This record gives sequence, structure tokens and C-alpha cells, in this order.
Amino acid sequence: METITVGQLLEAVHGTLLGGSQDMELTVSGVDTDSRDIHPGSLFIPLVGERFDGHAYITSALEAGAAGCLTARVRTDYREDKFYIQVGNTERALRDLAAWYKNRFQIPFVGITGSVGKTTAKDMIAAVLSVKYKVLKTEGNFNNNIGLPLTLLRLDHTHQVGVLEMGMDKPGEIDYLSDIVRPEVGVITNIGDAHIEKLGSRENIFKAKCELLPNIRKEGGLVVLNADDPMLTTLRGNTPVQAVFCGKAENADYRAQVTGGDGVSHIHCHVTTPNMERDIRIPALGEHMIYPTLIAAAVGEHFGLTPDEIEDGIARFVPTRMRMNVIQREGEITILDDSYNANPQSMRAAISALADTHSSWKVAILGDMFELGPYAPALHAGVGDYLGKRGINCLVAVGKLSQNMAQGARDAGVPTVYFCPDKEAAKAVLPQVVRPDSTILVKASRGMALEELTAQLLTLC
Repeated sequence: METITVGQLLEAVHGTLLGGSQDMELTVSGVDTDSRDIHPGSLFIPLVGERFDGHAYITSALEAGAAGCLTARVRTDYREDKFYIQVGNTERALRDLAAWYKNRFQIPFVGITGSVGKTTAKDMIAAVLSVKYKVLKTEGNFNNNIGLPLTLLRLDHTHQVGVLEMGMDKPGEIDYLSDIVRPEVGVITNIGDAHIEKLGSRENIFKAKCELLPNIRKEGGLVVLNADDPMLTTLRGNTPVQAVFCGKAENADYRAQVTGGDGVSHIHCHVTTPNMERDIRIPALGEHMIYPTLIAAAVGEHFGLTPDEIEDGIARFVPTRMRMNVIQREGEITILDDSYNANPQSMRAAISALADTHSSWKVAILGDMFELGPYAPALHAGVGDYLGKRGINCLVAVGKLSQNMAQGARDAGVPTVYFCPDKEAAKAVLPQVVRPDSTILVKASRGMALEELTAQLLTLC
């Protein structure tokens, strides 16, 4: 973050300066929301959650080196060397500050949402654009009401384009986030069942994702959509800006077909776009990787990259940690660590990647998928059935909901199925499923934290 003054802060957050320092030229060089990780000279913003109130930590944050703070509470214990700005709501003030700060930089942004593949698309787009531009991108899971504003506050004048992921679990959130960003390019990767418990139906999920559309800049704006998603294809001819479609469909503007791969580290595909036709190596596994590749190609062409630059960028792609990371171990053992999160669509994509590997022993260690509501039993059973259809040799189903997955797998003919009600039970099973010439997939919703099982697999290999 580039320095801003107290006077500028007051303007940005529509705040009132309280007691303490009245120096309007005092500057801050960053924003912190965690009092345990304060950077000297930063602004501390105390956020309020269901189980915590950051206002209780203002004193400790200032003692740790913060230059001042926002507060929604009137105080009496002011320090003369610190400033205190009162606002109505600290989370809203963080949003207002990020929007004000972003407007200091006249650079384009790409905003990405969707049920599955947001992070992979973000990483692929950033890899491609980084061939030509200095890119600011979302790191980790900073894709929500707090994380996205904090990402924008990392901007500096070396950045030439921003690539931002936007997550949601209820209506209104994509509108809230995309209204801050006002992207030149919007991306909706697909419409799936993620968060269906809260939104009630795929139709409502579709409506929530489409909140992005009116916030895309009209002048020079573009939206990139999935040509193989039946809901997104209904947007043909019905978007406020130019739309391009990516996928396997014959009428897609950006098309790809998988032509091969080594089953270990990469796939090959034939890519056709308005500006190029060539064979490209994607350094990742799974046919679903054609979608982020095509999306990145569309975004790259929009920003003037040549076919060679786009291919170079795709080759530089590195997935975010625990997002289908390929780990090679001795004994011809491959671990596919996709443990960060899961929903029914991403489960099937990961299982397909596992099925396409060349190992003789294919193991899926799969845990519960959350926020599926009354659909959960059938959707877990459906994943189990898909394991059988794709010829997976072994399932380790972890968690209470995954009992439905285990039964679905047994009914579908998966030869070896273990049901483990919790991770401790799974840890006892793992030594029995690791063998030479094997590929092992690990995947579940974030709350399952199955990376613990990945860690154990590394010690067993």
C-alpha cells in the first residue's frame, strides 16, 4: 500500500476525527485487521464478527505499532501520539477505503466468480497476463467482503492490471464486491451446487453470480462465460457488454479439445480462438483444465497478448496450494492434493483427473461436502456412483455425510471402500491403501481439513 494521510482517510471513510493526534498529515502505510499481526505505521481496522469484536484489541494494536485506528465506538482513553477515526461500521469503512484507494490507480481489473474453478481461473489468467504486465492478484482465500478490499489495498503504482476472485454464499455479495472493483473484464466460470443450502436452488445461484454483469465497465467491457454450462448459455445476446464463450461446444468462441498427456504432470489440448489455432501443453491434470486455459486465452487476447505470449503464460501456471497440487513420491506414488475445498462438480472434475492417470492403483480419499442442505445425501451418493463409473479402485470416505458416498461407491462396484466417520479413523486406514504405482486423490470441503491426511501420506510414501 502506498502512504495516505489522515486527512485522506477521513475523506475515504466519511469519518470523524476523535481525540488523540489531530495531525492531518500523519500517514499510514498499510491496513491491518488482526491485532496479532501489526505492521509499524499501519491503520488498524477492528472488525466485528459473530464471535469476536476487534474493538477489544485497539489498545494492543496501537501498542504494537499501529499509527491509528478506525472505531465504531466512542472512547475516552486516547493516546496523543495516535489518531482515532470514528465510523458507523468498520467493515463498511474498509470497503469504502478500498474503493477510494483503488480509484487512485487507473488500471483495468478482471473480476472472477463461479461455482467451481474460480481460483484456478484466477491463477491461470494472472500467469498469462504476467507475461506482459505487472499483475496484482488475489492471494489465498482473500475473495470475500474482507479479503477483496484488503487485496485492493495492496495496489501500488507498479501494478498494471488486477485479477480478483470474488466468492459468495448468499445473494447480494457479488454485487457488493463487483461494485467495488468495477472490472473491465468479468468471468463466470460455471453454475453448480456450491452453497445451495443457503441459496435454495441452482436458479438462485445463477442469479447471484449474474450480479457481476451490471458492474462490468460498459466502455470496452467484456464478460467471459462457459459455453458448456446450460444456464450461462442462456445469456447469449443478453449481456450488458460483449460476451465470449469458452468450452468444447461447437459454437464456442474459444474452443479446446484434449489430445493427450502424460497422466502425471500435464495434458495437451488443441486450442482454437479468434486469433490463434495451436496445440498447447497445460501443466496440470484433468480435462476440466481446458476451461481456465480458454478463459485465460480470452482475457489475454482482450489485453493484447500474442499467441506466443498466451502459450508462454499457460506454461507458467502454478496452482494455489491444495488446489490439485501434484506431489511425486518414491515408489511411483503420486498424490493429488486438492484438499482446499469441494462441491459435487469439483469432486467429479477431480475424480476424472484421477481416472485419467496411468497408475494401476487409483485411490480417492474424499470427505464431506458442506452447505448442500437437504440435497447432501443424494449428492454424496452421486459422487460415490461416479467413482464406480470412472473405474476408481479404492475409496476412503471420511465424515458423517460421506457414508452416503461410500454406499454409492459400493453400489457402483468400487472394489475397495472404507467408511471412516472422522479423520482419526481415516489415518488408521491410510497405511492399507498406499502401494507402489498408485495415484491418490485427497479432496473435501474446507472444514474437513483433509490436508492432515495429505501430510500423513507424505510420511507413509
